[in-house]
Amino acid sequence: MNTEVIKGLLIPFIGTTAGSAMVFFLRKAISESIQRLLTGFAAGVMVAASFFSLLGPAIERAEGMGRLAFVPASVGFMIGIGFLLLLDRITPHMHMDSVEEGPASGLKHTTKLILAVTIHNIPEGMAVGVVLAGFLYGHSGITAASALALSLGIAIQNFPEGAIVSMPLRAEGMGRMKTFIYGTLSGAVEPVAGIITIAAAGLVVPVLPYLLGFAAGAMIYVVVEELIPEMSEGEHSNIGTVSFSLGFVVMMILDVALG
Repeated sequence: MNTEVIKGLLIPFIGTTAGSAMVFFLRKAISESIQRLLTGFAAGVMVAASFFSLLGPAIERAEGMGRLAFVPASVGFMIGIGFLLLLDRITPHMHMDSVEEGPASGLKHTTKLILAVTIHNIPEGMAVGVVLAGFLYGHSGITAASALALSLGIAIQNFPEGAIVSMPLRAEGMGRMKTFIYGTLSGAVEPVAGIITIAAAGLVVPVLPYLLGFAAGAMIYVVVEELIPEMSEGEHSNIGTVSFSLGFVVMMILDVALG
């Protein structure tokens, strides 16, 4: 496999692993205000990545369709929303605010927390995978630099995400090493989803714009369904909004400067 592709797949995973390692350094659970800040930042990165790294290239790739160039991005986007909605419905999981979703099950709270993060990480892995596919097959104008920009952006938001996930697991009574391993494994789904997406795009290159839109829809679903409510819950504060803006700008800068 191309070296740039391997690098692009591993960088986000390294971000999650580094964040999960915070369990060895933080003695207490992350405060509510810090969680809002980190969650808002992650949401900003994901929204910017959806627009600049996914939907924009999807529309550009379909320019040959003229005024209908929006169709692949739009169709893929809605299918991505539907896919994550389905995963949300069929997978028992629990969000950071201890609200459980999905079918009833006898799974432990820690398992449901891990499943929630795994669902969250799937669209991120797909987003990286589809952009890397665009670079690898050379049919979409996506460069190695733009693919790297997305990988770095996802890695940056994966770092606080890894910490946010690990600390509740630790609070549930799980040992530090076991918490670190589970936090790391929750991020392992990203390179796996990326590889599957690259393979799918390789089989049918013309569907690349649809896959770009699909990944964007899946990421926006996570932002609207999970991250925005989590960054806004509790006593009113502007921390989440400000950090969202910062995350958006950081990802935009990465995409423009490196792309």
